[in-house]
Amino acid sequence: MKKLFLMLLMVVATTAVAQNQINYESGNFDFLKDQTEISVKLKFDNAAYQEKNLTESQYIAERKADITAKKNETVWKNWIYQWDRFKSTEYLEYFFKGANSKSKKIFFRNDVKTKYTLIIDARWIYAGWYGGMIGSQEGKLTADLTFVETDNPSQVVMRLQADKIQGKQMNKDFSWEYGRIAATYEVLGKKLAKEIKNAVK
Repeated sequence: MKKLFLMLLMVVATTAVAQNQINYESGNFDFLKDQTEISVKLKFDNAAYQEKNLTESQYIAERKADITAKKNETVWKNWIYQWDRFKSTEYLEYFFKGANSKSKKIFFRNDVKTKYTLIIDARWIYAGWYGGMIGSQEGKLTADLTFVETDNPSQVVMRLQADKIQGKQMNKDFSWEYGRIAATYEVLGKKLAKEIKNAVK
């Protein structure tokens, strides 16, 4: 019984350590040694939301029902507008903010032609919650990070996984889901830049 308890404790500890970090799957950062810029693309096609692993449409339907019941249609229209805006531009900008603030040699962009592109494919998104003075729960992001050749995207040079990255980074929209999710992308950028900095001298 004691051995079983110790084994269970080790499994829980190992799982906890693996979370909120970037884990290597294949390849290394050697391909970046002569690079100064990397393009970035975000994908949400495979994302599940919240503990119930909802599809995006299911999650949006739940939020619409909740917002219109507790607030009004005008608040809902602004919410869905902001949700779409953050997906199309703001999450990427927050990622750049995090990544480029920690880098001195390699910068992430979306407006330049580069040899390599990073594809951030969101797999699980937890929006957290905001309770004002009571407290908050930050968002979390699990995503596949795949570096590919820009002109030949089927040529993968490196794979990583971001595991439940915690968005412990306040921003002006943190009281809304999209703001807390944006924080996860900013923290992801910081963590990735740190990994690259340690590997590429």
